[in-house]
Amino acid sequence: MRAYLAFTKKELTEYTRNFKLFLAIALFALLGIMNPLTAKFLPDLLGNFMPEGITILIAEPTNLDSWIQFFKNGTQTGLFIIVILLSGMMAKEYEKGTLINMVTKGLPRRTILFSKFTGALLLWTVSYWLCFFITLGYTLYYFPEGTTENLALSIISLYLFGILLIAILLLGAVLFKNAYGPLLFTGAFLMVLFLWNLFPEAAEWNPLVLASRNMDMLQGTLLLEELRNPLLTTGLMIGSALVAAVKLFNKTAL
Repeated sequence: MRAYLAFTKKELTEYTRNFKLFLAIALFALLGIMNPLTAKFLPDLLGNFMPEGITILIAEPTNLDSWIQFFKNGTQTGLFIIVILLSGMMAKEYEKGTLINMVTKGLPRRTILFSKFTGALLLWTVSYWLCFFITLGYTLYYFPEGTTENLALSIISLYLFGILLIAILLLGAVLFKNAYGPLLFTGAFLMVLFLWNLFPEAAEWNPLVLASRNMDMLQGTLLLEELRNPLLTTGLMIGSALVAAVKLFNKTAL
């Protein structure tokens, strides 16, 4: 446990030194601010830029429009940012050969991987929830009359999908000793999830639901009971990816 905590602390220190923590916090904070602002002022901006004589009827924005922006930016931008920042989580150690010194000094290989996963998870957690609370604060300010009864389910679902991508990224980092291999591996995994939806009977088990139908959850048209299968699949995939990463890493030449 002491070695795990020490190596995790080292990972967090690295995120600070290479400015990844700063970048993640800054970018996610910016997204958190933009989500409600875009929902609030986009109709006015569109109206100002339309040619004279042309009128577009746009419904009055609500708190749901703010959360639409949150989930849109979270899946299209937020997850992309995290995957890019973490794609080289093992590459530098392989390149510099620092893993050899750690292992020869008695540090278990699984400790290295679990510390890497914990550090990446903390980066995702801090960034994601910072974005959420900023969006929540501005949404309550601009749309105080709105209600979001199922917000927790939709927010946690997207958060869990981000953890899944981190686990897959870690597996890719073990398979490929560079920063590009894990990116391609994660991209291939996402492609498989999209193709999965082509089979209706199996689509109800697809983890992609956690990141693609958040507004349905928020509006109450997709309930927790219907998410049990994709949640179970997500948990099994996270566990399987971590176990596979440990087993492969134990056999990998450093």
